Amino acid sequence: MLNTEVLGLSANRLLALLPHVDAERLAPALTVVSLDVGVVLNEPNEEPERVYFPQTGMISLLAIMADGKGVETATVGREGVVGAMAGLGLHLPLTRAVVQTPLVVSRIAAAPFRRAVQASPALRDIIVRYNDVLLGQVQVTAACNALHPIQKRLARWILQTRDRIDTDMVPLTQELLSEMLGVRRSSVSEIARRLQTAGLIRYSRGTIEIVNRRALEAAACECYGVIRNQAERMQA
Repeated sequence: MLNTEVLGLSANRLLALLPHVDAERLAPALTVVSLDVGVVLNEPNEEPERVYFPQTGMISLLAIMADGKGVETATVGREGVVGAMAGLGLHLPLTRAVVQTPLVVSRIAAAPFRRAVQASPALRDIIVRYNDVLLGQVQVTAACNALHPIQKRLARWILQTRDRIDTDMVPLTQELLSEMLGVRRSSVSEIARRLQTAGLIRYSRGTIEIVNRRALEAAACECYGVIRNQAERMQA
């Protein structure tokens, strides 16, 4: 039997869905690497060279404007994949993919991944289904950014990050949060202080500790649950 733990397949929920024969076909071309915060995995309108299946950590997808400013449109952790549409042919992403927390990831070059997809209807189906999930997250995030107050959005973002790293100590700087949420750093600082005063988090430079998860979920907008449920349906 294939040892998926050794290969790092089972750590990513999409890879764990693969039938045994498809996992065996894909495994030799996968390598497991650790990547630091800030590493750019692909740029908009550039064909991806690799496909990334996170095991732990988080990747942000950013829409980049002409002036170089960006705002987050989606996040990807072990429930997903970045660059997988390259497996269906030429694909030019519209977003920048950047590592937002220390990342352990299974990666594969685009060419062998494309060959694996051509040989595996199951892998092709997973890619298409997850692309629908990701599109749904983009749509929900767009509505969230337009309609929900910063405090609820910040609580959602903290929870999304925590779900990908399995620790209540979340490495998030004011600079990062202001960029991801599209707001000023002073606004992030003020909202973080409010959450701390309410006993939901402890906030120090570069780190947020979740103190009361249940209360933090209550403080977040409904988008957190919607996005999480979309991803969980992939596993059903």
